[in-house]
Amino acid sequence: MAGVQALKISRVAMGLLLSLATSAPSASAQDSEQAFFSGKTVRFVVGFGAGGGYDAYARMLAPYLSKTLGASVIVENRPGAGGLLALNGVYIAPPDGLTIMIVNGTAAVYSQLTDLQGARYDLGKIGYLATLSAPPSLWTVSPHDKTRTIAQALATTRKWRWAASGPVDSLSDGAAFTCAGLKLDCQIVLGYKGSNDAALGVARGEMDALYVTDTSANTYVQSNGLVPLVTIGQKRSRFFPELPTIFEAAKLDPDQEWIFNFRHLAQSLGRILVTPPGMSESRTAFLEAAVKKALSDPGFLAEGDKRQLYTDYVDGAGTRKNATSIVTTVTPEQRKLVQDILARAR
Repeated sequence: MAGVQALKISRVAMGLLLSLATSAPSASAQDSEQAFFSGKTVRFVVGFGAGGGYDAYARMLAPYLSKTLGASVIVENRPGAGGLLALNGVYIAPPDGLTIMIVNGTAAVYSQLTDLQGARYDLGKIGYLATLSAPPSLWTVSPHDKTRTIAQALATTRKWRWAASGPVDSLSDGAAFTCAGLKLDCQIVLGYKGSNDAALGVARGEMDALYVTDTSANTYVQSNGLVPLVTIGQKRSRFFPELPTIFEAAKLDPDQEWIFNFRHLAQSLGRILVTPPGMSESRTAFLEAAVKKALSDPGFLAEGDKRQLYTDYVDGAGTRKNATSIVTTVTPEQRKLVQDILARAR
């Protein structure tokens, strides 16, 4: 499980120069790649609507990546099916380095693990540049709801209505794992344009609950009045340190513990930056080095601290290992269980 934990930015700061020296292309290749990108436009695809956590992170990173590449980096929102439509499109895009995407790595793995209809990509072939962040997630509820603690939520026999955008989009699959792990009666409602739209639906009382990263939850608690109940993971949120984890707040049997441990493992994949498969090693190395440089820019780090969009960096090779290993470590029985749980998220 420790193998997929995201490296903290403090560790990145120590190893960044060494990793750049070993992974960056040669001087001549670097000059050639720099010349290729000069003056061109790179499309930075986000598989969700504007205003959510993925969109915010992409828009924060874009100008710094533009500086390191010497190219214009344009954020392009392509919402639909929880990011699957956008990932399918990026997968078949020309592997020229001019299309990159910030992806929900957890959902992408789930979709492939369960052979989700509509997922037309192979995580074993796609290109990986980095893990950008891997925040824990929270179970939040509507401000119109009287539930204020996990104990109160577990004591009810109600049906919980969860807002989500598409199948296996982190909102829906997170809700499915929470409901299965706690044996709750739930209805997961798809169709919202992204986490921002879903949060508005919960704030208005259309839905009861929202499973969302703590980064986004921090915004929605302040702007929409959502109420956090519990952190779904093994570590407490940096934004809500007083909020217990599910392991602290609920008495779990071994089967329940496995469900939440697996969810934690998968969610540790976080937000990953990918390219279409088949890109040359030279261009991949150049892009990966450019991403590292952008993520280590003092201005980017300061802006991230100010906006509370923190970086938990893993390099391209580590990201590939984390994304593919989870698919190969589950037993057939566990895979069937995961498939049954995720069937609720469709």
